[in-house]
Amino acid sequence: MSSTGGDLQVNQEALDILNSIEQTVVVVSIVGLYRTGKSYLMNRLARKQTGFPLGSTVQSETKGIWMWCVPHPHRDDQTLVLLDTEGLADVEKADEKNDTWIFSLVVLLSNVLVYNSRGTIDNDAVKNLHYVTELTEHIKVKASKAEETSSNYKYFFPTFVWAVRDFTLELEIDGKSITADEYLENALKLKDVLGNLAVTYVDAIRSGSVPCLENALNALSQIENSAAVEESFALYRRLLGERVKLHTETQEELSSAHEGCLKEALQLFMKRSFKDEDQKYQAALMERVKKAYEEKCAENEEMSRKHCAALLLQLEDDMDPEEAYMKPGGYQSFKDQLNNLVKLYRCKPAKGVKAEEVLEAYLREKNGIGKIILAADKNMSEQQRHLEEQRAQLEEEKQRAAAAREQQVALERRMNDIERAHKENKRQLMERMVILQAVLQAKNEADMEQKLRV
Repeated sequence: MSSTGGDLQVNQEALDILNSIEQTVVVVSIVGLYRTGKSYLMNRLARKQTGFPLGSTVQSETKGIWMWCVPHPHRDDQTLVLLDTEGLADVEKADEKNDTWIFSLVVLLSNVLVYNSRGTIDNDAVKNLHYVTELTEHIKVKASKAEETSSNYKYFFPTFVWAVRDFTLELEIDGKSITADEYLENALKLKDVLGNLAVTYVDAIRSGSVPCLENALNALSQIENSAAVEESFALYRRLLGERVKLHTETQEELSSAHEGCLKEALQLFMKRSFKDEDQKYQAALMERVKKAYEEKCAENEEMSRKHCAALLLQLEDDMDPEEAYMKPGGYQSFKDQLNNLVKLYRCKPAKGVKAEEVLEAYLREKNGIGKIILAADKNMSEQQRHLEEQRAQLEEEKQRAAAAREQQVALERRMNDIERAHKENKRQLMERMVILQAVLQAKNEADMEQKLRV
């Protein structure tokens, strides 16, 4: 991030590097007065001799915010992002507000914030922390001032580390050895006003106007959750395409694949989403999956129809042409060949979910032709014709019932799919809520334990 003409600008190359990182990132930033060795300390954190530029003159080397991404030294699944900042209180700066905005940005972006100073923690060192209190004029947690509470900030502000460089004194007070933390606590007691530092910090946040952490988080959640929906939906479609080859023999085959793909898509969404408090984006994902599944079912049915229609036309090639049946005894010959065609059709595998529906439509058409052949058959008496018509009508109704059952089975299966999808969605949501509640409880218990120790 650079400062050009007084305006802060994001470096696109750095942004591309961040976007390419798929691991969890741990962001460590450093701030402090200019020419105090911040860049050197960050190079040491990276375990490198060189990296961030170093200088030996009174002019500062670092301008804006520089980023360096390195593997985490102890966690293989994380990336360490180091942010080296422009020194505070540089006499060559034209606008002191630049310090505040840089400080604001690293607070908003960091997990750990290192404040770098030299020598002892004396009055001058403490006074230099006015940049920290000045920062509170530029950050809010909540969009509404009425919603601000002190408990909000601990969840957003980074861990604060004060690095005291070139410290040569012994850690001892009144003849007793003390720790670095005890030394810092004692230094902060030097003046009563420093005890109100936290109050000043919070009051400034409440009265500030920009930027607002709540609005920033809401904007971030929109971006992240929209991306989570897209990635999860893309995963669902890819998996369904890989696991199912249309057309399927049964609706069950497609339904089972859909159920497994939905489960994995929801798992990805739960992992990828952020602050989807009202489940708005999760509902959007479910709606898109539902629509895609319905389209896949419709495609599956249409492919089955086309396959079955082509199969019937192929089998029909072995039947005589219609005019060949227009003779005495022709109706019986027509019925024998048609029954044989149906028998062969039913023996063929992989017809799909619309096998009975297509056969019902085919036989309905053929029965119409059969009535014409029956009327032209001189070998049959009127009574025989009437019996054959009744028999044909019964067979047509029987096939219509078979097609209806086929349709009902598919419909019930798809209704069950909707119900199971709802249950899976609810199950994963409840599972996530339990985990978040456990994390929050552990955090609160740790905070309470810390307060009791103090």
